[in-house]
Amino acid sequence: MLSLNSWGTCLTSAQVSDGIDQTEVDAIVATARRFNPALGITGVLVFGSGVFFQWIEGPKTNVLELVKRIDADSRHKQMTILSSDEEIRERIFPTWDMELVGADDIRDVLEDALHTAQEAKNVDALKGLIKSLEDHS
Repeated sequence: MLSLNSWGTCLTSAQVSDGIDQTEVDAIVATARRFNPALGITGVLVFGSGVFFQWIEGPKTNVLELVKRIDADSRHKQMTILSSDEEIRERIFPTWDMELVGADDIRDVLEDALHTAQEAKNVDALKGLIKSLEDHS
């Protein structure tokens, strides 16, 4: 059974469904900003080049429920959970109910998060994501 202090993170990526434009993405972010604070969820959504990439963090049960709702959303397809973890840890994006970042800016966001991360596991995860960006550029 999960404790009240159980913490969860989830990193997902998905292909954007046909016909989804910036207006639809803005609606996703507006909804997240309305509901995430009450759920204790923070994170970042990257949109660009036909792909969604999302880091979600907060109470594990709330994160898992949100991921299920996101998975059922028709605005994307082929959602993949890249990483999921449970532990009590620091937030990577503590002040972002859900921040929208363009694909061109994700490296800067990850670099900023790396500079503030203190836990070794977070530092390693962020370094791995930055390396992955370098390998694909």
